[in-house]
Amino acid sequence: MQYLSMTLLITAVAAIAPPAAATTDTVGTTVAVDEVLVTATRRPAASSRISSALTLIETPALRHGKLVTDALADSPGVFLQQTTPGQGAAIIRGLKGSAILHLVDGMRLNNAIFRSAPTQYLALVPTTAVERIEILRGTPASLYGSDAVGGAVQLVSRVPRFDAPNVEFAGNLVTGIDTADRERSVRATLDAGNRRLAASLGFEFLETGDRRIGGGETLEVAGYESRALRLALAGTPDEDRSWLFDVHHLEQASTPRIDELVPGFGQIEPASSEFVFAPNRRSFVHGRYSHKAGPLDLDWDLGLAWQRIEDDRVNRDFEANVRRLERNRSDLVGLNVSGTRTAGSGSWIAGAELYFDRVASTRLEEDLADGRTSPITSRFPNGSEVVQLAFYTNVEQPIGRRHRLNAGLRWSYVDVHLASTPMSDAASVLARDLSGDIGWIVDVGDRMQFVVNAGAGFRAPNVFDLGTLGNRPGNRFNLPNTRLDSERALQLDAGLRYRGRRAGVDLTLFALDYRDRITTVSTGETTAEGRNVVRSENGAESRIYGAELDADLDIADGLSANLVLNYTWGEQRDEGGPAEPADRIPPLTGRLGFDVKPGVDLRLRAWLSFAARQNRLSARDIGDPRIDPRGTAGRVAAGLELSWDVADGWWLDVGVDNVLDKAYREHGSGVDAVGRNLSLRLGTTW
Repeated sequence: MQYLSMTLLITAVAAIAPPAAATTDTVGTTVAVDEVLVTATRRPAASSRISSALTLIETPALRHGKLVTDALADSPGVFLQQTTPGQGAAIIRGLKGSAILHLVDGMRLNNAIFRSAPTQYLALVPTTAVERIEILRGTPASLYGSDAVGGAVQLVSRVPRFDAPNVEFAGNLVTGIDTADRERSVRATLDAGNRRLAASLGFEFLETGDRRIGGGETLEVAGYESRALRLALAGTPDEDRSWLFDVHHLEQASTPRIDELVPGFGQIEPASSEFVFAPNRRSFVHGRYSHKAGPLDLDWDLGLAWQRIEDDRVNRDFEANVRRLERNRSDLVGLNVSGTRTAGSGSWIAGAELYFDRVASTRLEEDLADGRTSPITSRFPNGSEVVQLAFYTNVEQPIGRRHRLNAGLRWSYVDVHLASTPMSDAASVLARDLSGDIGWIVDVGDRMQFVVNAGAGFRAPNVFDLGTLGNRPGNRFNLPNTRLDSERALQLDAGLRYRGRRAGVDLTLFALDYRDRITTVSTGETTAEGRNVVRSENGAESRIYGAELDADLDIADGLSANLVLNYTWGEQRDEGGPAEPADRIPPLTGRLGFDVKPGVDLRLRAWLSFAARQNRLSARDIGDPRIDPRGTAGRVAAGLELSWDVADGWWLDVGVDNVLDKAYREHGSGVDAVGRNLSLRLGTTW
């Protein structure tokens, strides 16, 4: 009945909506009609043939942030959470962490130690490597399988290209500073090649200091450094074949965890005297080969990748005389092969994936009095392994003149082997799942589309869910549990797209039924340091509903406006308990922006970013030191930015964020937002 009500509501909106048209906004909006995308179908497709709710963030928006994740803020359907200044985590439709699939060029970034809470790993992708970000909201169960419950975030790499037969050169250099984080940054790329062979070298350096938050207070433990390199080599032997060899490396040498070092809500003292990620590091090697009209007359894509994520930590409970030194590493190897065929105005894809992930984890205790160290039980069972195998297919086909269907199925096999530890025996957890989705597009006239999507997906438990031992955020201590099953999700969304000459409206309503959720359950015990002892259980069921609106309007020549509104409502029920608000659900958020072009060389952007009060809190939210137990206050922040094409190939961006110097914290974040912030970026492209 709730799903039917949602569909009827969208139909009513469609009947009264004004004429509109999509425009491309590089800050992050729903894509234009003729944009070609890959995430929603795993093959190139025009956005008008995609039923899924999809957001595109293009290259110009990436140049404004410190991290690649900064571009996700204020996007349709996305809420950006930060626990440290060097991290940014997307919350999509109320879900986060391992319930969102993160991809780089079709290869999984999610690994065996991904948390079900916000993670820092997406911020470890170099900005210079990324051409665009595609955000798929929903449950793309047939194409992506485990973890793609709330959606998928894919970073599409920038491929060096030249059209000339002779060797040419191109590049760019961007340097930036700001006042709130005391940013000092440099990014540079250099490309060289011709139409057959091209190479790209990228470099990034970022340093920040103490953070000035709204009202003038300074956080003196917020500074960090980041360094990155990227090397890519691309070949095009002929019109039908291409290949790419790509290497990324990014390291944050010592990033503080602010919520552990600063007293939170309900705390007189901080949870830790020391807590730094030292280092957080990601290395990525990817090879990709594409062959159009290859064997069996299919368009073939083959990808092979290796990713290492190192999540090392140094931490010490508040005023304790023992320091813990952690080394946590995931080595993920993935193989993906797919074949596509276009038949008339439809297409289909079939493919297979194989991933192998091995976890290395050690932990030492250091006595501060005498400097001696001794090994203790590691955070994760050292030597644990995960094997994932999947076969999938997806078909997209028109039916008549105004209808288009797409549907797919996927069979997944996930085998998690946990190594033995002093606290637990070796164990294996096996998951076999059949998942699928279906989408329907109806062309209502030449400018309007009505779309409906349904997906039945799952998330298999990983090493983090099954085997984590030790401190967790929110003043908790986690015990392992090897008796977990897969989570199950059923999601339905329906949307309206209206396109016209001067305006565009995209409205999506969604409903998500999420069962057997792995949730943290208190054991009723506490550690000697006062942390609550918890463990994971398949003990929760959530129902999440929401609406996502993206509207663009060309008011006049040189003047346009954009409005984004996101609303999410969630309820959960732990096994045997009463219903309560779901964990970490974002409030109503939005952004109203204006874009003025007074001249060919000038562009002025002004915006209001806002969030309503969120006082629908779960018991876990109330006990989380990052969240005010009375509820997170609403906020409005204003910003301005002037972009000036100074000379041929040179540009200058001058911006002021949080103009009114408001003090606020995004709901669920562990660090306060920056106060009034003056930023300057100077760049050149040749």
